[in-house]
Order: sequence, then structure tokens, then C-alpha cells
Amino acid sequence: MLNFYRQIEAAVAKNRKLLSVLIDPDKFEENEAGAFLNSIPENTSHIFVGGSTVEKNQTEKTVKAIKARTQLPVFLFPGDHNQITDDADAILFLSLISGRNPEYLIGQQVKSVVKLRNTSLEIIPTGYILIDGGNESAVERVSNTEPIPQFEVNAIVNTALAGQYSGKKLIYLEAGSGARIPVSEEIIAAVKKAIDIPLIVGGGIRTTQQQRKAYEAGVDMLVIGTHFEE
Repeated sequence: MLNFYRQIEAAVAKNRKLLSVLIDPDKFEENEAGAFLNSIPENTSHIFVGGSTVEKNQTEKTVKAIKARTQLPVFLFPGDHNQITDDADAILFLSLISGRNPEYLIGQQVKSVVKLRNTSLEIIPTGYILIDGGNESAVERVSNTEPIPQFEVNAIVNTALAGQYSGKKLIYLEAGSGARIPVSEEIIAAVKKAIDIPLIVGGGIRTTQQQRKAYEAGVDMLVIGTHFEE
């Protein structure tokens, strides 16, 4: 059985930058899966599937449609426990460590155990940190938590380290889907310097130049979504 986390670690060790395209199942048409996959960048290494709110069974349908047409690893990026399906390869077991709402720190995680206890999915504990992207994100609305302002770099670094110290295997800095302002290079560099685990960054990345700057600042895996949905 493939160990997808070890593959990410190996890529980081070789300084090979990863790119994931995020698919929101509620915005995805199964019959357009082939065309969608043909439109994504050639250097795409992963597909993430998930959203803040998704209709029942839509995640499963989306994952099946994608898996039927690509060999790329498909990771679940769930907004809640109802978005879990064994048809994917792995799941980012997210904990919203930037917020103080217990439902998204541990509540949803407990509810997911019934589905995950005997799952074939590789479970990757992930510290999820919401950063202010200049507008109200769906994550902010659904989770009822405040994003950390981008000028509070020390707070973001300390939150990332707290995630690492509590056993997370990935840190994910999220500016939110459709963010006006992506996570700054200063934040990326500071967090990357502090942590010893892979760093994922998403939200608001729309141009090749923004991607390049994010990678240069220290991102290990970049996540893009809205740019392709539009």
C-alpha cells in the first residue's frame, strides 16, 4: 500500500515543489471530469476534493469521477464528517487550530471516527490555520471562527508550532477560497523556518508569479482552486 505522506516528505527532502488542485464537489460536473483534468497544470501532483458545505453523496460522486480518469493521488479535504468516502486515497484529518470553536478542533473529528475506524484511507493529521485573505471566507462563516490577521506573524508561527508539537504531520495555511490577498511571503518564510513538517498553502493564488513567489518563500505544496473553477 502506498504511503502518500512519505511521498510528500520525500519530495520536500529533494526540494521538489508540489501542486494540488482543489475541487469543490458542489461546483463540479461529473461529465466534465475529463475536460477539467485536461485543463489543470502539467505539474499538478495531487487532487484535493472538498468544500466548506457539500451536498450529501456529492463528494463520493466527484471522487469516483476523478479516480476513473487520473492516476494522481486524490486526497479528501473535508469541511465536515459527511464528506468522507473510501473511494479517495487519503484524507487530510483537519483540525482548525487557528480557531477556538471546539466543533472544528475536535467535534467533527470525533464524529468522523465511525467512518474512519476501518477505512482504507491514509489518514494524515493536519493543522489547519485560517489566515485573513481580505474578505469573509466560507470557512470563516461555517466554522464561526476568526482568521488570524496577516500582520500577526508571531501568532501564526506559534499556532503552526503548536500544531506540530501536538502531533500534526502537515501545516496548512489557508487564506480562503476566492481570497483577495494570498498568504504573504513573510508569513510563509517565517512558518517554514520554524516548523519541521511539510507546509501547505492555499487561497488567493491566481497567477504564475504568485505561485513562484510562494514556492520561493518556502511552500512545499501549493493549493489552487478558484482560479480553475472560474
